[in-house]
Amino acid sequence: MDGAGFSPLGVVVVAPPWNFPVAIPAGGVLAALAAGNTVVLKPATETPRCAEIVAEACWEAGIPPDALQFIRTPDDDVGRHLISHPDIDAVILTGSLETARLFRGWRPDLRLFGETSGKNALIVTPHADLDLAAADLLRSAFGHSGQKCSAASLGILVGDVYESDRFRRQLLDGATSLAIGATADSSTVMGPVILPATGKLERAFTTLDKGEEWLARPRNEEGDGRLWSPGIRLGVRQDSWFHLTECFGPVLGLMAARDLDHAIALQNASPFGLTGGIHTLDPEEVDHWLEKVEVGNAYVNRHITGAIVRRQPFGGWKRSVVGPGAKAGGPNYLLQLGTWTERDLPVHQAKLDKKIAHVLDRLCEHLSEDDRVWLAAAAGSDQYWWEREFSLEHDPSALVYEANIFRYRPIPDITLRVESDAFPLEAARTVLAATRAGVRMTVSVSEPLPFLPGATVAPSAEFAAGTAVLSEQRIRHLGTVPPELRAKAVTHELTIIDAPVTGAGRIELMHFLREQAIARTLHRYGQILH
Repeated sequence: MDGAGFSPLGVVVVAPPWNFPVAIPAGGVLAALAAGNTVVLKPATETPRCAEIVAEACWEAGIPPDALQFIRTPDDDVGRHLISHPDIDAVILTGSLETARLFRGWRPDLRLFGETSGKNALIVTPHADLDLAAADLLRSAFGHSGQKCSAASLGILVGDVYESDRFRRQLLDGATSLAIGATADSSTVMGPVILPATGKLERAFTTLDKGEEWLARPRNEEGDGRLWSPGIRLGVRQDSWFHLTECFGPVLGLMAARDLDHAIALQNASPFGLTGGIHTLDPEEVDHWLEKVEVGNAYVNRHITGAIVRRQPFGGWKRSVVGPGAKAGGPNYLLQLGTWTERDLPVHQAKLDKKIAHVLDRLCEHLSEDDRVWLAAAAGSDQYWWEREFSLEHDPSALVYEANIFRYRPIPDITLRVESDAFPLEAARTVLAATRAGVRMTVSVSEPLPFLPGATVAPSAEFAAGTAVLSEQRIRHLGTVPPELRAKAVTHELTIIDAPVTGAGRIELMHFLREQAIARTLHRYGQILH
């Protein structure tokens, strides 16, 4: 990597979920090891043996036990001791947002890479093939008994699709035709949920809200709270409990939308942004949706679950992610599992856009000659990587029947905080990278900087106290992070990016961009759509 050097984080705890008890722990363990870290694998309490098989396979392959440890412990004081121990340098978590909050509450300075909850919706417009849409909505909602974080919990039906008797019959027939039973029975299509339904899931199975009714009322088949038939709720209203709450089970809510923009607004209203989909044969509707939807994984004319490594790298936006947010199974995942520090001047340079050149000239007015040379090289590195990586749409799988696009989008709002012990050159470098990424940035400094005349000047304590009113979720922090700011960030679910500043555009631009994977079916009944 030109302009930066890499060092591993150290000791990484991998805390996987129960719903993919081999694939997800394997991905976290092998990624952390590949980046040079040592790993402690703590399995989900519901599926410890599955994760242990992953560890045994690694040991058999030659990974020494002092590089990979397996600890089978319940989620009690022992588990808390592990997660919060000062010798742990990072945690890779796949689980609920509540678990992420718990971990950060135990240790506010914890470096946490979290793929968390989702409240995922599939939009169906009048231009859709309704038969395919119904099949994909059912598969997305009830596959794996609705226990995928990517599962469709909402069907947002546009215009007359919501009132279509034919579409409702398709959904009802499909849901009630699923073979419900024990997982040991080979005829079973949908098995039990992992534990007896309680809390949010129990409410979703048993209680309707104002204006709602059952298209398919869920039944507890065995009386033990685990084996349920699929539930479909009609009349889910905007901002209602079911509209915004993740329930993690086989319950689907149907919502009515006036038009596509209304449907997108309903979809984006969720505080989460993991997966989402649309069914329509109108390419203009597809393009409009892809421009507006706020999800990390977007699906067009297909089901919204079953992400595949490289084809659909997995990870969300908004409250579906904690930390830097590089997608699992994508090209940047390993880059976040270490520390990048300044090494040499970047060697990659390119002709700058006029806007970037103007910003560079303004910043250099207040810097020494050596700093100007370094900052100009960093700007060249930014431009080089912008043209070759970050401004492009990538489809490395290059399938004929399905497009799998990986692209970057600017994070809507970021706060830059510059403490008194940060170097002015670091602030100038950060402003330059944010400008190249197209990010709107609010700047707060502890002491005035001449090249940041519009910055708000605030002592550390005052800035920490004001984080409650920040609308954005990310703070790019330069200098020592005060403990009170870390505590506030946990309370208000903000991510602090306090990585060292480098001249490498390949590294610095990622602080201001979020990744999106788009999977789009390019055929209909086997006929390629041009």
